[in-house]
Amino acid sequence: MKAYLSDRMGAALLMAPLLLFLGAAYAWPFFGVVNWSFTLPEPGLGQYGTLLSDPLVQSVFVRTLRIAAIVTIVSVAAAYAITVVWVRGTPAQRVIAEFCILVPFWISVLTRAFGWVALLSNRGLFNTWLQAIGFISEPLTLVRNEFGVIVGMTHFLIPFAVFPLATSMRSLDDRVLLAARGLGSTRMRTFWSVFVPMTRSGIIGSALIVFVFSLGFFVTPAILGGGRSVMVAELIYLRIFQSPDWGLGAAISVVLVLFVGALMALLFRYVRPKQLI
Repeated sequence: MKAYLSDRMGAALLMAPLLLFLGAAYAWPFFGVVNWSFTLPEPGLGQYGTLLSDPLVQSVFVRTLRIAAIVTIVSVAAAYAITVVWVRGTPAQRVIAEFCILVPFWISVLTRAFGWVALLSNRGLFNTWLQAIGFISEPLTLVRNEFGVIVGMTHFLIPFAVFPLATSMRSLDDRVLLAARGLGSTRMRTFWSVFVPMTRSGIIGSALIVFVFSLGFFVTPAILGGGRSVMVAELIYLRIFQSPDWGLGAAISVVLVLFVGALMALLFRYVRPKQLI
Protein backbone atom coordinates (compact mmCIF):
# COMPACT_ATOMS: atom_id res chain seq x y z
CA MET A 1 0.00 0.00 0.00
CA LYS A 2 2.80 2.38 0.92
CA ALA A 3 4.64 1.62 -2.33
CA TYR A 4 1.40 2.19 -4.28
CA LEU A 5 0.86 5.60 -2.66
CA SER A 6 4.50 6.48 -3.31
CA ASP A 7 4.07 5.63 -7.01
CA ARG A 8 0.91 7.73 -7.19
CA MET A 9 2.69 10.65 -5.53
CA GLY A 10 5.62 10.35 -7.96
CA ALA A 11 3.28 10.32 -10.95
CA ALA A 12 1.44 13.39 -9.64
CA LEU A 13 4.74 15.27 -9.22
CA LEU A 14 5.81 14.37 -12.76
CA MET A 15 2.46 15.53 -14.16
CA ALA A 16 2.40 18.79 -12.16
CA PRO A 17 4.51 20.89 -14.61
CA LEU A 18 2.31 19.81 -17.52
CA LEU A 19 -0.89 20.61 -15.63
CA LEU A 20 0.48 24.02 -14.58
CA PHE A 21 1.45 24.76 -18.19
CA LEU A 22 -1.98 23.76 -19.50
CA GLY A 23 -3.67 25.87 -16.84
CA ALA A 24 -1.55 28.95 -17.61
CA ALA A 25 -1.54 28.60 -21.40
CA TYR A 26 -5.08 27.40 -22.08
CA ALA A 27 -7.47 27.40 -19.10
CA TRP A 28 -6.74 30.89 -17.78
CA PRO A 29 -6.94 32.63 -21.22
CA PHE A 30 -10.12 30.68 -21.97
CA PHE A 31 -11.75 31.98 -18.80
CA GLY A 32 -10.88 35.48 -20.08
CA VAL A 33 -12.62 34.72 -23.38
CA VAL A 34 -15.68 33.44 -21.48
CA ASN A 35 -15.68 36.70 -19.52
CA TRP A 36 -15.62 38.76 -22.74
CA SER A 37 -18.58 36.82 -24.10
CA PHE A 38 -20.71 37.93 -21.13
CA THR A 39 -19.37 41.49 -20.66
CA LEU A 40 -18.59 42.99 -24.12
CA PRO A 41 -19.84 45.38 -25.31
CA GLU A 42 -22.20 45.34 -22.32
CA PRO A 43 -22.95 42.78 -19.57
CA GLY A 44 -25.57 40.16 -20.36
CA LEU A 45 -26.43 37.33 -22.72
CA GLY A 46 -26.79 39.58 -25.76
CA GLN A 47 -23.96 37.95 -27.74
CA TYR A 48 -25.43 34.48 -27.29
CA GLY A 49 -28.79 35.85 -28.41
CA THR A 50 -27.06 37.17 -31.53
CA LEU A 51 -25.70 33.67 -32.20
CA LEU A 52 -29.24 32.34 -32.26
CA SER A 53 -30.68 35.11 -34.42
CA ASP A 54 -27.92 36.25 -36.80
CA PRO A 55 -28.38 34.48 -40.21
CA LEU A 56 -24.72 35.09 -41.14
CA VAL A 57 -23.38 33.36 -38.04
CA GLN A 58 -25.82 30.50 -38.44
CA SER A 59 -24.87 30.01 -42.09
CA VAL A 60 -21.19 29.86 -41.14
CA PHE A 61 -21.92 27.20 -38.51
CA VAL A 62 -23.97 25.17 -41.00
CA ARG A 63 -21.22 25.47 -43.65
CA THR A 64 -18.58 24.42 -41.11
CA LEU A 65 -20.56 21.35 -40.07
CA ARG A 66 -21.23 20.43 -43.72
CA ILE A 67 -17.59 20.75 -44.75
CA ALA A 68 -16.41 18.91 -41.62
CA ALA A 69 -18.84 16.04 -42.33
CA ILE A 70 -17.74 15.69 -45.98
CA VAL A 71 -14.04 15.88 -45.06
CA THR A 72 -14.57 13.27 -42.33
CA ILE A 73 -16.27 10.78 -44.66
CA VAL A 74 -13.70 11.17 -47.43
CA SER A 75 -10.69 11.18 -45.07
CA VAL A 76 -11.75 8.07 -43.13
CA ALA A 77 -12.56 6.16 -46.34
CA ALA A 78 -9.17 7.02 -47.87
CA ALA A 79 -7.35 6.36 -44.59
CA TYR A 80 -9.04 2.97 -44.27
CA ALA A 81 -7.73 1.85 -47.66
CA ILE A 82 -4.23 3.13 -46.87
CA THR A 83 -4.25 1.46 -43.44
CA VAL A 84 -5.29 -1.92 -44.85
CA VAL A 85 -2.25 -1.79 -47.12
CA TRP A 86 -0.02 -0.55 -44.29
CA VAL A 87 -1.06 -3.23 -41.80
CA ARG A 88 -1.77 -6.24 -44.01
CA GLY A 89 0.17 -5.58 -47.21
CA THR A 90 3.50 -7.01 -48.36
CA PRO A 91 6.73 -5.49 -46.94
CA ALA A 92 7.19 -3.35 -50.07
CA GLN A 93 3.59 -2.11 -49.90
CA ARG A 94 4.04 -1.26 -46.22
CA VAL A 95 7.09 0.87 -46.99
CA ILE A 96 5.17 2.79 -49.66
CA ALA A 97 2.21 3.26 -47.30
CA GLU A 98 4.49 4.53 -44.48
CA PHE A 99 6.06 6.97 -46.93
CA CYS A 100 2.61 8.30 -47.92
CA ILE A 101 1.57 8.61 -44.26
CA LEU A 102 4.70 10.22 -42.82
CA VAL A 103 5.79 12.63 -45.57
CA PRO A 104 2.76 14.95 -45.14
CA PHE A 105 3.77 15.49 -41.50
CA TRP A 106 7.04 17.05 -42.69
CA ILE A 107 5.33 19.67 -44.87
CA SER A 108 3.65 22.68 -43.25
CA VAL A 109 -0.05 23.31 -43.68
CA LEU A 110 0.74 26.66 -45.33
CA THR A 111 2.98 25.06 -47.95
CA ARG A 112 0.39 22.40 -48.71
CA ALA A 113 -2.38 24.99 -49.09
CA PHE A 114 -0.40 27.06 -51.58
CA GLY A 115 0.56 23.84 -53.36
CA TRP A 116 -3.11 23.07 -53.93
CA VAL A 117 -3.68 26.64 -55.18
CA ALA A 118 -0.93 26.08 -57.75
CA LEU A 119 -2.49 22.78 -58.83
CA LEU A 120 -6.17 23.77 -58.90
CA SER A 121 -6.19 27.42 -60.04
CA ASN A 122 -7.46 28.42 -63.48
CA ARG A 123 -3.92 28.41 -64.85
CA GLY A 124 -2.81 25.58 -62.60
CA LEU A 125 -1.41 22.22 -63.57
CA PHE A 126 -4.73 20.36 -63.44
CA ASN A 127 -6.74 22.77 -65.62
CA THR A 128 -3.84 23.21 -68.03
CA TRP A 129 -3.54 19.44 -68.48
CA LEU A 130 -7.30 18.95 -69.02
CA GLN A 131 -7.35 21.72 -71.64
CA ALA A 132 -4.26 20.33 -73.34
CA ILE A 133 -5.88 16.92 -73.88
CA GLY A 134 -9.12 18.60 -75.03
CA PHE A 135 -11.25 17.35 -72.14
CA ILE A 136 -12.46 20.87 -71.27
CA SER A 137 -12.53 24.15 -73.19
CA GLU A 138 -12.76 26.51 -70.19
CA PRO A 139 -10.92 26.19 -66.85
CA LEU A 140 -12.87 24.53 -64.06
CA THR A 141 -13.40 26.52 -60.86
CA LEU A 142 -11.60 24.22 -58.44
CA VAL A 143 -10.25 26.70 -55.92
CA ARG A 144 -11.44 29.80 -54.02
CA ASN A 145 -14.57 27.83 -53.22
CA GLU A 146 -15.86 25.03 -50.98
CA PHE A 147 -14.45 22.29 -53.22
CA GLY A 148 -10.92 23.62 -52.83
CA VAL A 149 -11.36 23.82 -49.04
CA ILE A 150 -12.53 20.20 -48.87
CA VAL A 151 -9.62 18.98 -51.01
CA GLY A 152 -7.03 20.82 -48.92
CA MET A 153 -8.46 19.77 -45.57
CA THR A 154 -8.87 16.14 -46.64
CA HIS A 155 -5.26 15.98 -47.79
CA PHE A 156 -4.10 17.35 -44.44
CA LEU A 157 -6.27 15.14 -42.22
CA ILE A 158 -5.92 11.69 -43.83
CA PRO A 159 -2.70 10.85 -41.88
CA PHE A 160 -4.44 11.69 -38.60
CA ALA A 161 -7.18 9.17 -39.41
CA VAL A 162 -4.70 6.38 -40.10
CA PHE A 163 -3.32 5.73 -36.60
CA PRO A 164 -6.58 4.80 -34.78
CA LEU A 165 -7.46 2.53 -37.69
CA ALA A 166 -4.01 0.90 -37.62
CA THR A 167 -4.29 0.22 -33.88
CA SER A 168 -7.71 -1.34 -34.39
CA MET A 169 -6.59 -3.51 -37.31
CA ARG A 170 -3.44 -4.71 -35.54
CA SER A 171 -5.49 -5.91 -32.57
CA LEU A 172 -7.58 -8.21 -34.77
CA ASP A 173 -7.32 -11.94 -34.18
CA ASP A 174 -6.43 -13.49 -37.54
CA ARG A 175 -7.98 -16.78 -36.42
CA VAL A 176 -11.42 -15.19 -36.69
CA LEU A 177 -10.75 -14.29 -40.32
CA LEU A 178 -9.41 -17.78 -41.01
CA ALA A 179 -12.51 -19.29 -39.41
CA ALA A 180 -14.75 -17.20 -41.65
CA ARG A 181 -12.82 -18.33 -44.72
CA GLY A 182 -12.92 -21.92 -43.49
CA LEU A 183 -16.71 -21.78 -43.23
CA GLY A 184 -16.98 -20.88 -46.88
CA SER A 185 -17.06 -17.08 -46.80
CA THR A 186 -15.54 -15.36 -49.81
CA ARG A 187 -12.65 -12.92 -49.37
CA MET A 188 -14.91 -9.92 -50.06
CA ARG A 189 -17.67 -11.11 -47.72
CA THR A 190 -15.11 -11.80 -44.98
CA PHE A 191 -13.85 -8.25 -45.38
CA TRP A 192 -17.29 -6.59 -45.19
CA SER A 193 -18.94 -8.94 -42.66
CA VAL A 194 -16.01 -9.66 -40.32
CA PHE A 195 -13.03 -7.37 -40.88
CA VAL A 196 -14.84 -4.03 -41.10
CA PRO A 197 -17.18 -4.60 -38.09
CA MET A 198 -14.23 -5.67 -35.94
CA THR A 199 -12.47 -2.36 -36.69
CA ARG A 200 -15.51 -0.30 -35.70
CA SER A 201 -13.76 1.36 -32.74
CA GLY A 202 -10.97 2.57 -35.03
CA ILE A 203 -13.49 3.96 -37.52
CA ILE A 204 -15.34 5.84 -34.76
CA GLY A 205 -12.09 7.19 -33.32
CA SER A 206 -10.79 8.32 -36.72
CA ALA A 207 -14.08 9.97 -37.64
CA LEU A 208 -14.32 11.94 -34.40
CA ILE A 209 -10.67 13.04 -34.53
CA VAL A 210 -10.98 14.28 -38.13
CA PHE A 211 -14.32 15.96 -37.43
CA VAL A 212 -12.99 17.80 -34.37
CA PHE A 213 -9.89 18.94 -36.26
CA SER A 214 -12.05 20.11 -39.16
CA LEU A 215 -14.12 22.38 -36.94
CA GLY A 216 -11.09 24.47 -35.97
CA PHE A 217 -9.37 24.75 -39.35
CA PHE A 218 -8.25 28.27 -40.24
CA VAL A 219 -5.31 28.49 -42.66
CA THR A 220 -6.55 26.06 -45.33
CA PRO A 221 -10.10 27.51 -45.61
CA ALA A 222 -8.69 31.06 -45.60
CA ILE A 223 -6.34 30.32 -48.54
CA LEU A 224 -8.31 27.78 -50.59
CA GLY A 225 -11.69 29.31 -49.80
CA GLY A 226 -10.58 32.82 -50.77
CA GLY A 227 -13.10 34.41 -48.38
CA ARG A 228 -16.04 32.69 -50.11
CA SER A 229 -16.21 29.65 -47.81
CA VAL A 230 -15.71 31.18 -44.38
CA MET A 231 -15.65 28.65 -41.53
CA VAL A 232 -16.07 29.21 -37.80
CA ALA A 233 -12.39 29.74 -36.98
CA GLU A 234 -12.06 32.38 -39.72
CA LEU A 235 -15.26 34.06 -38.54
CA ILE A 236 -13.81 34.35 -35.01
CA TYR A 237 -10.67 35.92 -36.46
CA LEU A 238 -12.70 38.41 -38.50
CA ARG A 239 -14.89 39.37 -35.54
CA ILE A 240 -11.98 39.95 -33.18
CA PHE A 241 -9.29 41.44 -35.44
CA GLN A 242 -11.24 43.22 -38.17
CA SER A 243 -14.69 44.20 -36.85
CA PRO A 244 -13.69 44.48 -33.90
CA ASP A 245 -16.58 42.68 -32.22
CA TRP A 246 -14.78 40.93 -29.39
CA GLY A 247 -17.93 39.94 -27.50
CA LEU A 248 -19.48 38.04 -30.41
CA GLY A 249 -16.14 36.50 -31.37
CA ALA A 250 -15.70 35.31 -27.78
CA ALA A 251 -19.25 33.88 -27.68
CA ILE A 252 -18.59 31.93 -30.91
CA SER A 253 -15.32 30.63 -29.42
CA VAL A 254 -17.07 29.45 -26.26
CA VAL A 255 -19.77 27.61 -28.23
CA LEU A 256 -17.14 25.99 -30.45
CA VAL A 257 -15.06 24.83 -27.44
CA LEU A 258 -18.13 23.39 -25.70
CA PHE A 259 -19.15 21.56 -28.88
CA VAL A 260 -15.66 20.12 -29.34
CA GLY A 261 -15.60 19.13 -25.64
CA ALA A 262 -18.86 17.22 -26.08
CA LEU A 263 -17.44 15.41 -29.11
CA MET A 264 -14.28 14.48 -27.21
CA ALA A 265 -16.40 13.11 -24.35
CA LEU A 266 -18.29 11.04 -26.91
CA LEU A 267 -14.98 9.85 -28.37
CA PHE A 268 -13.63 8.61 -25.02
CA ARG A 269 -16.94 6.92 -24.27
CA TYR A 270 -16.51 4.56 -27.21
CA VAL A 271 -12.73 4.51 -27.74
CA ARG A 272 -9.98 4.02 -25.18
CA PRO A 273 -7.11 6.56 -25.41
CA LYS A 274 -4.51 3.88 -26.18
CA GLN A 275 -6.53 2.90 -29.26
CA LEU A 276 -5.92 6.34 -30.75
CA ILE A 277 -2.14 5.91 -30.93
